Amino acid sequence: MAPITSQDSRPQEATNPRPLGPGSKEEQAEFPSPTPAPSRPKFRRWGCGALTPPSLCTGTCSPRSLRMVRAKNWTLKKHFHGHPTDSDFELKTVELPPLNNGEVLLEALFLSVDPYMRLGSKRLKEGDTMMGQQVARVVESKNPAWPVGTLVLAHSGWASHSISNGQQLEKLLTEWPDTLPLSLALGTVGMPGITAYFGLLEICGAKSGDTVLVNAAAGAVGAVVGQIAKIKGCRVVGAAGSEEKVDYLKKIGFDFAFNYKTVKSLEETLKKAAPDGYDCYFDNVGGEFSNTVIRQMKKFGRVAICGAISMYNSTGQLPPGWTTPDTVSLPTEGKGSPLLHSKEIWLRPIPGERDLPGNPHGRVHLQPLEGRSAPEGAEGAADVGSRGENPVS
Repeated sequence: MAPITSQDSRPQEATNPRPLGPGSKEEQAEFPSPTPAPSRPKFRRWGCGALTPPSLCTGTCSPRSLRMVRAKNWTLKKHFHGHPTDSDFELKTVELPPLNNGEVLLEALFLSVDPYMRLGSKRLKEGDTMMGQQVARVVESKNPAWPVGTLVLAHSGWASHSISNGQQLEKLLTEWPDTLPLSLALGTVGMPGITAYFGLLEICGAKSGDTVLVNAAAGAVGAVVGQIAKIKGCRVVGAAGSEEKVDYLKKIGFDFAFNYKTVKSLEETLKKAAPDGYDCYFDNVGGEFSNTVIRQMKKFGRVAICGAISMYNSTGQLPPGWTTPDTVSLPTEGKGSPLLHSKEIWLRPIPGERDLPGNPHGRVHLQPLEGRSAPEGAEGAADVGSRGENPVS
């Protein structure tokens, strides 16, 4: 058996010993690298508050997302008096809670600004998030029916992020064309377009040969009303509030368009446009405008009351007449339309007798208007004849 030699008894060099330098072989031999410590199990803090490795979780707790999201909400700072202004709104940051099972986190892509909000805001309390629809994307999900990446329509108001249980969500059409801007789901392909479609064809019953009058004709609803009427073979007269809008109406096929703000006599202008009167009147404006039109309707003419935007910002006595904000918002019984399940009508041609200028085969001209802030859109949304391609981003 070989003797065990201690470090002190090892032979020494005859000359002065060389000190061990960092990284030298001698150092490595004398001071070997320590053995790596065993890896620690990865821990995760669960929704119940426990800090345990995944292998030890019993799964009996209700898991919650730990992602904390700060949402930006445009709120109603004070109720409107006259035209909405920036000072009526306040941008707040709100920290959203973690998701529960069955919930999804939505990120807004586009928000809607519609004239109805001018009336509907009266039901809000000061400090509430402004109402409205939005195109949103599911960015986190604990609901298998709404996986991450799903594009939806949500009534989440003017909020950058929101939490939904999925019950009030509506999926965008799965066959949505790649060339179609998503913002149009809030305009021509959404509620305004569906309102135009059923209001004109079911309520007014427009048919070939009819003379149709629409006011606020360059708006999100009015522009679609006029185009559908043209496709169906009607003569279409439109009123708008600027020369730019009048030019737009002529571009998309209106037979007669005028600026109601600059004509000397509304009554005479209407007679000039349709000497024999009107079969259908699609009313977005109400007030004195409608009082003038009603005297020029043909016998058994049909009227669709859609809005009364000429009076939404009024602060004084409303003009006498049969179309008022109360009439528009009154819960009355009438023809129902499957609005939320009818957007597929826009993915096929509308049967008719005529093509639109530069846009043939029964297709409606689509012109999204994006990029405004929500308050900027609100300031113009309730104006008569406002260009209502309404999404903001």
